[in-house]
Amino acid sequence: MELDPLVLSRLQFAFVVSFHAIFPVFTIGLASYIALLNGLFYTTGTQAWERLANFWTKVFAVVFGMGVVSGIVMSFQFGTNWSNFALATSNFLGPMLSYEVVTAFFLEAAFLGVLLFGRGKVPQGVHLFASVMVALGTFISSFWILSANSWMQTPAGVELVDGMFQVTSWGEAIFNPSFPYRFAHMVMASFITGGFVVAGVSAWYLLLGRDVDANKRALSMCLWLLLFLTPTQALVGDFHGLNTLEHQPTKVAAMEGNWETRSGVPLLLFAWPDKDAQENIVELGVPNVASLILTHHLDGVVPGLNEVSPDEQPPVWFVFWSFRVMVGLGFLMIAVALAGLWLRRGGRVYHHRGYLQLLRVMSVSPFVAVLAGWFVTESGRAPWLVQGMMTHSEGLTPSLTGGMALFTLIGYVVVYAVVFYAGVYYLTKVVRNGMTILDEEDEVDEVERPKRPWSAAHIPFDDGPAKVEG
Repeated sequence: MELDPLVLSRLQFAFVVSFHAIFPVFTIGLASYIALLNGLFYTTGTQAWERLANFWTKVFAVVFGMGVVSGIVMSFQFGTNWSNFALATSNFLGPMLSYEVVTAFFLEAAFLGVLLFGRGKVPQGVHLFASVMVALGTFISSFWILSANSWMQTPAGVELVDGMFQVTSWGEAIFNPSFPYRFAHMVMASFITGGFVVAGVSAWYLLLGRDVDANKRALSMCLWLLLFLTPTQALVGDFHGLNTLEHQPTKVAAMEGNWETRSGVPLLLFAWPDKDAQENIVELGVPNVASLILTHHLDGVVPGLNEVSPDEQPPVWFVFWSFRVMVGLGFLMIAVALAGLWLRRGGRVYHHRGYLQLLRVMSVSPFVAVLAGWFVTESGRAPWLVQGMMTHSEGLTPSLTGGMALFTLIGYVVVYAVVFYAGVYYLTKVVRNGMTILDEEDEVDEVERPKRPWSAAHIPFDDGPAKVEG
């Protein structure tokens, strides 16, 4: 069977981006949480805040390292697999990626060392300032990356001249029509991800009776955050969906499994879209609700997939079910946050073993939801690389063969598997050790410790029990 370089290149980029995305979506929220903890310790002097800040900084160090390792190679693929795309978009994407490095990566690099290794070595206010700058750097980085990706979804401020995208308005290109909604959606997803991870780890420590005071504080903070953010994210998602309906109606049609442009479209709870037959083989839905959500009218008209030819339709089945996974997990998160509010009466939220176990399980759910949302966004744009202006096949490297694409895909899978295993191993060690108490020997070892992100986790390599307070 002949290997298709286009399919393999798309699989490779999807794998690399999906693997990388789970790390920044966590570190963006976690960096802000660490800055908040350092601020609380600075203003109150309460040791519980310091202990929490130190612990989550160790987690941040490991996850940040994994994110850098997994993300640094992504731009290389533009040259190896998508050279036509890289050349055509160089006038816009080249400066955008440079801005991200200069304004965000340099900022994070300058203050990351102070955050990871400066506790007790620099004034407390300086350490707090460093944590704020690292958090700010994560936001600036996501700003440029999401602006570039949003431009691919809703290109603006450019014109295509002799196969090259020429920028006519930097303001329109950077702040393209979908960018504000996608940026807000992603930032809130990052906070929700951080909130559920911290809540899940705190719940596990409470089940074990470890560092009870500190973890009660952490759990309470996260549940208040999630109680506010999870329903707000649903509202932001609604605005995002309306914007997508305006600029990418075919993607919305695939999300809804709607083949014909019509009014009173039902909200499909279950369906089996068949692209070859151009219909749903089986479906179960609630009448008129999709029209109500998308147009705010029960008899509103929703565009169908038949508005474009089959070769311009995305993989409908994949987009349809990815969207339902994302939305379903979103509503589950709202329910869990509301349950936490109800259990606050009498402090049951800190002792209800069933709920604490549920929080442990739910710590994985934001990552799955983010990946599902990413699949909807990117697969729903197919076959366009730049919506309406350049297809995937037009952006592919002309000399790339299926064998070359398969070789690099296998290489990425193997290398990233090693990175993932190492990262999970170190994270497991950090969580098992918990909020350890440094003794004099540890302080001496601190001088000899290499100043690299993962070394900031200060993970002992023996399997003996960690010294735990509480």
